[in-house]
Order: sequence, then structure tokens, then C-alpha cells
Amino acid sequence: MTDVGLQRDHNEDSLLVMPEYRVIAVADGMGGHRSGDVASQLAVSTLQDFFAMTVGRDGTWPFPADPNLSDEENYVVTGLRLANRRIFDRSLKTMADFGMGTTVVAALFTETAERVTIGHVGDSRCYRIRGGEILQLTRDHSLVSDAAYMAPWMSDEEVRQLPPNVITRALGIREDVLVDLVTDETRAGDIYLLCSDGLTGLVSDDQIHEVVTTLDDLEAACSALIQRANFFGGSDNITVVVAKVENVDDPFEATQPVPKAARTIAEDSTDDGDLEKPPKKPEEKKKE
Repeated sequence: MTDVGLQRDHNEDSLLVMPEYRVIAVADGMGGHRSGDVASQLAVSTLQDFFAMTVGRDGTWPFPADPNLSDEENYVVTGLRLANRRIFDRSLKTMADFGMGTTVVAALFTETAERVTIGHVGDSRCYRIRGGEILQLTRDHSLVSDAAYMAPWMSDEEVRQLPPNVITRALGIREDVLVDLVTDETRAGDIYLLCSDGLTGLVSDDQIHEVVTTLDDLEAACSALIQRANFFGGSDNITVVVAKVENVDDPFEATQPVPKAARTIAEDSTDDGDLEKPPKKPEEKKKE
């Protein structure tokens, strides 16, 4: 579901649900004039066309497949790269669209639903809800999140002084894009929730967990989450997509495996391992 919220005059969010290809996605557009909704719609329509033309088919891909990635990871990365290129090219055609972009988070499940691959750019999020735990699988590409990650020695007060709404990565801003990938092994009963920051900016993770686990119906859960965000002010567009794993081949295990570490995949490059570790705190110079 998607909702304009209470303080915006139009909706710049877009969503994608393709059950036949086991794909879901959320995009949150940004830009002057009305180009934000153009960017988000172009992102999801590009993903829709790409998956429809390539999954299970021998179609031609716009980028070479990366031998270091699984089939699902290649699908997700290539779809997002193609969306980025189309948005970027469109932004150069008219001044009204110049500088437009969109955040995006997309998830592709394997045919037997035993694994899911999540790709994202920006601060739209993916959560996994398993039993009594809610886990954010994506890391926001924002100034606040990057500072906390790359400079963990910063105090909470220093982080709070940073501008809260600055995005450091998005589709359409540059000709190429860095895509973060996360692969997760699923369990029966798992719920994966994709959303724009119109939800997470107003509704806490604990509240999201409470709503989703209290309501058995996924549509009712989406509606309740949007109502909760609007109750707290509805300051932005709100989009939620929820998918539940009803059955997998493997029996449920007591242990909960940690998702495969996020990796940043650059265009025209091979996967060079896990996301780089944050630097150590710089040593202070000794006074003589």
C-alpha cells in the first residue's frame, strides 16, 4: 500500500509487486517540481520490464553478469543499474527533470523461497520479522547513517547535529551507481517488510514489529502501519510492501542465521568482498 500522507500534495513513492517472479520493491522519489514521482515510477517500471523479460528467459542483458554473484544477485544488481541509467538519461533531457533521483529497495525470492536477495540504494529499508525479533537488513545511505558507520567514535550528540534528511546515494544522480546487496536464508513464517522513510521516520521498529505480528492479514498490517504513521503526523508519503514466507523445504531450525554481510557492488566491477570496515579512530597527536 502507498499513501500520500497528511502534509504532501502528491505522492512521489512507487511500489512493485510481481508474485509471478517473486519480486517486490519500493522507491521514494526526490527532486524539484514533480520529477520525484517520475523517477520513482521509472525505477519500478524498469525493474518490472527487466524481470519480465529476463527471469527464466535467455534474453540479452544490458550489463555483463558478474561471475562472483549468484543468479538472484545478478538479477537484482543489473535491474537496479538499468533503472539508474534510465533515470539519469531522462534527467538530462529537460530542466524540469534535471537532478531528479529516487531511493529504492528491491527483494527477489528464489523459486522455492528458501533464500531472498535484497538490493538497495538510499534510505528505503528492508526489515525481517522472525518471531519476537525485527531486524533491519539494509543500512541507510544517509549522512547520519554514514557518519555513525564510518566514524563510530562520534557521540550521539554530534550525530544529532548532522542534517537528518541528506541522502548520500540514490538512483539517477550519477551515470553509475553503487548497489548494496544482502542475501538472507529464510524460515517458514518469516515476514519481509519494505518501506519508504515516510514510515520509519515516524514509526519505531518496535511498533512496526507489534503491528505486523498482531495482525495475521498482510493487507491489514500495511493499512495499520500507514494509519500509525499518519497518526504521528503523516509528514511524508508512506509506502509499505509486506511478503510472508509460508513454507520452505528446510524444516525450521532453532538457530537464526545471520544474514550474509552486505556488499557494495559498483558498476563495471567485480565483487571485492564484504563491505569495507569502518576506519579506526584517528590517533591524536601527542603534545610535546
